[in-house]
Amino acid sequence: MNIAEKIRSKGIKATPQRQLVYEVLEGLGHAPIDEITRKVRAANPCITVATVYRILDSFQEAGLISYLNHPNGKSYYDITPDVHHHIYMDNNEILDYTDEELTELIKKRLQTGKFKDLAIEQVSVQIFAKNKPQK
Repeated sequence: MNIAEKIRSKGIKATPQRQLVYEVLEGLGHAPIDEITRKVRAANPCITVATVYRILDSFQEAGLISYLNHPNGKSYYDITPDVHHHIYMDNNEILDYTDEELTELIKKRLQTGKFKDLAIEQVSVQIFAKNKPQK
């Protein structure tokens, strides 16, 4: 499915500006707004920062992308809208980690303890890692 089809599949009109914002985020994977805006405006200086914000908000609201708060204090947009976890590397790289079994295990564990009266809507695990030294 191409970018325009992905956008339209969520009920959003696939304007050139929206396609460009999605293409930039697709290339970045995870990125803060300033990085997305810089790349979008480098490709098309006529797109305002406010427009980029509005487009990203509409993508997130439609479930086309997701949003995460990085442990470094910055907020990031994420091209992956599905439930997944994040591995934060010591070089600031963010890796996606999908493990349905882990997600279900955490939900079940929470529902048997003191949180049994809660309806767990989503589980998001943050893993902090660094590369092992080479031997």
